[in-house]
Amino acid sequence: AYIDNLQEANRVLVGEFGATLHTVAKDVKLQVEFNPAQVQAYRLVGYESRLLKDEDFNNDAKDAGDMGAGHTVTAFYEVIPVGGKNTYAGKVKPTGSDELLTVKLRYKAPDKDVSRKIELPFVDNKGNNVSSDFRFASAVAMFGQLLRDSDFKGEATYDKVISLAKQGLDHDDKGYRREFVRLVEAAKGIQQEN
Repeated sequence: AYIDNLQEANRVLVGEFGATLHTVAKDVKLQVEFNPAQVQAYRLVGYESRLLKDEDFNNDAKDAGDMGAGHTVTAFYEVIPVGGKNTYAGKVKPTGSDELLTVKLRYKAPDKDVSRKIELPFVDNKGNNVSSDFRFASAVAMFGQLLRDSDFKGEATYDKVISLAKQGLDHDDKGYRREFVRLVEAAKGIQQEN
């Protein structure tokens, strides 16, 4: 962690430090299988350096990340539905179902060496009824695409990031989300100066 102010010190050393001391799962792996009847292409946003080979998902000897108490991980996929405009292609494997995708999670208990597997299917309800947490996380991902000047940033702008992030401010007891909005506003100001 990089600590540059008192708020960040409190977050890292008080709010999150305990989670790093108590592991609740080790070698946590996540695999997403898209249904080609619904998805013609996809792209994982971020995590490029953490990708596993398909065969490593079921290999208990292959190390993966550990999860501490209270930790969460979010992965975003950009999905192109069947019939949509496709400018890139991801590898889509048949799932044999009508679901949009199936998420597979494999992990080991902290004191075990054999993993457990959980599978969860998801159906697309074709709506935009997502949580404020999802909207905020989407804003963070969009900001990352802008900072990297990604070929996939599409029509993303700093104003769109700010607008989307502000829709996710209702769970911000410690002010971290408002701090993110201030950071994006500062980046927007720097961008305008250049």
